[in-house]
Amino acid sequence: MVARYTQFLLALCIFVSTAVCARGLPELTDLIEQNSPAVVKINTVERSQASRNAIPPQYQQDIPDIFRHLLEPPQGQRRPVASMGSGFIVSEDGYVVTNNHVVEGADEVTVTLTDRREYEAKVIGTDSRSDLALLKVEARGLPTVRWGDSEKIKVGEWVVAIGSPFGLDYSASAGIVSAMGRSIPNESRENYVPFIQTDVAINPGNSGGPLFNMNGEVVGINSQIYTRSGGSIGLSFAIPASLAQDVVAQLKEKGRVDRGWLGVGIQDVDRKLATAMGLGKPAGALVGQIEAGSPAADAGILVGDIITRFGDHKIVTHGDLPHVVGQIAPGTEVPVVLMREGKERKLKVRVGSLPGEDGGQQQTSGPASTDVGGRLGLVVDDIPDNLKQRLGVESGVLVKQVVPGKAGANAGLRGGDIIAQLGFDAVDTLQDYTKIVKKLPKGELLPIRFFRGGQPTFRTIQIDED
Repeated sequence: MVARYTQFLLALCIFVSTAVCARGLPELTDLIEQNSPAVVKINTVERSQASRNAIPPQYQQDIPDIFRHLLEPPQGQRRPVASMGSGFIVSEDGYVVTNNHVVEGADEVTVTLTDRREYEAKVIGTDSRSDLALLKVEARGLPTVRWGDSEKIKVGEWVVAIGSPFGLDYSASAGIVSAMGRSIPNESRENYVPFIQTDVAINPGNSGGPLFNMNGEVVGINSQIYTRSGGSIGLSFAIPASLAQDVVAQLKEKGRVDRGWLGVGIQDVDRKLATAMGLGKPAGALVGQIEAGSPAADAGILVGDIITRFGDHKIVTHGDLPHVVGQIAPGTEVPVVLMREGKERKLKVRVGSLPGEDGGQQQTSGPASTDVGGRLGLVVDDIPDNLKQRLGVESGVLVKQVVPGKAGANAGLRGGDIIAQLGFDAVDTLQDYTKIVKKLPKGELLPIRFFRGGQPTFRTIQIDED
């Protein structure tokens, strides 16, 4: 009798354990089989920056510009540099989404499907602030993915990534959502993406690939990993689909992204500040600086105010504010709740337009026309007065377009940069720029001074062909 009872308990334990495991570990084969055809491998070739990439990117920024040419091989010995990433098809007529850093600076972009079809891709537009890019291939009837609602994702939810880590085509990995709304500033210290953190195994080559929920919908675009070894250690970050859809729609429509702008410098609120400011607990974004003539100044926001709500969104940490403001269409009037001298205040602010880092230009891959951008491959214009005030510059010319493969691109210039000096001559106006460029010597390294995000930078530029 005891033996039978023991066997019964053993069988019951096995049944319960099996049921728990079945409920805890989802079946992923159908999801992966159905969605893999719409995931693509992206290969790029970069000729103009080949010599720079001979040095690991993490060390390039530490090399003074005056010495960079000594580390570059002669012109005739430069070799194309190949790179790779992942992406996914969002329309049957060939629109493909990937990361900006996958295609940035590329002279050739190739998209490969699971059935080994290959297409040359055109870069419709890129957005460095969200690290997103939209490509287009000439094809019809392509397999596509479905967008999901990233606002409904919960911590602990299962997610699946498909991509090409280390060039291993169409690999799948799974994990759970570890956290939501992670603030990770980019190289320019801007913070416009509330990243989804997961423990999915993401490695180099996965960048730009989709992150699926259990309904087979794309809820994120894999963008970054935190690592000390170069490989996955269980900390990966994806761009939320809700933000990506808006960026993709703008890139498709106009080749650029317009973001909301408030014009404040902010910091977090700690426990002591919360007590001093009359808050029950640390929360909100403390305004430490206000730009003259900005939407914040016009709305009556003051230094020392703590913004606790912007529109329909609570501002829990200071990193929440740029996430929210950046996604609001310029010109929109938004209610704001803030704390001032221990009392709650309400006001309205008309959101401005963030100066575009990429200058609003539409970028294209492939050989550049020699007629565009002149000797430097730069399309420039005078700086609008309102932009001068925002960036704190008084003179110069605004870079609106950078032609791949020419002198400006080789010097690392981007749309939105403001050129203040060429060679040893100051550039105050568009007329100055035109005169100076005409007399620049060919084949000599010359200094160039420009502003990016309000910060002055010196580099070198060389004209190799007229």
